[in-house]
Amino acid sequence: MNWDLPSPFVIDIQVSAEDIDGLGHANNAVYVSWLERCAWRHSQFLGLDLVEYRRLDRAMAVVRHEIDYLASAYEGQHLQMATWIVESDQRLKMDRRFQLLRPEDAMTLLRAKTTFVCIELSSGRPKRMPAEFVDGYGKALLQPYPLEL
Repeated sequence: MNWDLPSPFVIDIQVSAEDIDGLGHANNAVYVSWLERCAWRHSQFLGLDLVEYRRLDRAMAVVRHEIDYLASAYEGQHLQMATWIVESDQRLKMDRRFQLLRPEDAMTLLRAKTTFVCIELSSGRPKRMPAEFVDGYGKALLQPYPLEL
C-alpha cells in the first residue's frame, strides 16, 4: 500500500448499504465513524481499552477533526483505514493522522487529522495523562518525520 507515513495501524472496512446516502455514495458522517473505529481499535491494540480508561478515570476525547474528502466510496467496496499518532505533549494533547485507501486502485479517499485531549471521566474536565497513557500511546508515537513525503 502507498501509505503516507511508515508503520501504520490498519483496519479493514467494508462499505455497507447502511453507509450509503441519497447521492449513492458513503455519507460524509460515516467517514467520521470510520475514523473513530480505527482510533479506538488502535487504542485497544495498545492496551488502552474501555476497562483501562474506567480504571484510570481518564479518556482521550476528540476536540477537533480536520478532514479532506478526496474521493467517494461505494457500497460493497473494501477499504483500508490507517492511523498514526504523530504528536503528543504527553500531558493533555495528542494528534492522530488518518488515511483511507481503496486497495483495488490504490486511491486515497480521505486524509484527516484528529486532536484529542485527555479528560477525567468522572468530571469531564481536562486532566493530565496518566503514566499508562504516556507509555501506551507513546510507544506508537512516530518520531519526527519530513513534512513532504
